[in-house]
Amino acid sequence: MTQALAEAHRARAQQWTTPRKERKASGEREPVLDFLFDYYPYSPTKLEQWFPGIDTNEFSGEHIEFINKHRRRIEFVIELLEAINSRPGTFNCFGLHEWAMVYKAPPTDIRHPDPLRVSETELAHTVDSIGLRCTHIDAFRFFTAAAAPLNNNSMNQIPTRENQIQLDQKGCLHANMDLYKYCMWFQPLLPGDLVLDCFELALRTRTLDMQASPYDLAAFGYSPIAIETTEGRAEYVRIQKEITDSATELRGKLLHVLHAAREVLSPALQH
Repeated sequence: MTQALAEAHRARAQQWTTPRKERKASGEREPVLDFLFDYYPYSPTKLEQWFPGIDTNEFSGEHIEFINKHRRRIEFVIELLEAINSRPGTFNCFGLHEWAMVYKAPPTDIRHPDPLRVSETELAHTVDSIGLRCTHIDAFRFFTAAAAPLNNNSMNQIPTRENQIQLDQKGCLHANMDLYKYCMWFQPLLPGDLVLDCFELALRTRTLDMQASPYDLAAFGYSPIAIETTEGRAEYVRIQKEITDSATELRGKLLHVLHAAREVLSPALQH
């Protein structure tokens, strides 16, 4: 049974890992899937690895050693995910963080290799007219110097690592995509299907991210979601809310395991 589950996990993972390995060997790229392996430092082989996950009523010595080693991370992630679940999502950012990363930037400073689908003038006008309302440090830290002062989120705070727990909210694409990162932090404790579910969610999220971006990705089969239009913004929010619902469910499953792990060490954590 264990071998069959491991093989099924590997087969599911290989729909993403095999193309990645082939592109890596040939020097080709894919702007959505490759991002998940480049931005998050976890190899295809690691994603293919299956764990049964802990029985939350029975922990082995190996599990307890792992939990003890990562207890601070466990505490942080529990606090962060519970905070995200406790506040409403924000649905008026429209993915403009990708636009803010090239806002009034000289061509030599644009990090993304794909051409823009809008003019620099239209890009700047879209940012200026809609506004920036980013709440996530790992998006905000890439804003251009011209864009950063324009950011005005509902908490009226500049996103930093220190205030991440106060600012992250469930509508944020980055916060939802990061569920995959947290799964990989604690992978041996989690059932393989939860890890792959969070990876799949991250893939859906990054797809929306890139479709709503100012880049032309038609060559890769991604049609744009024109958030510079009223119709495009409505389409963005519709998909964003679907992703938020999925992320809320997965966040709850991850929290369930982490709460059980913390309970094992609760006497130690109280001293």
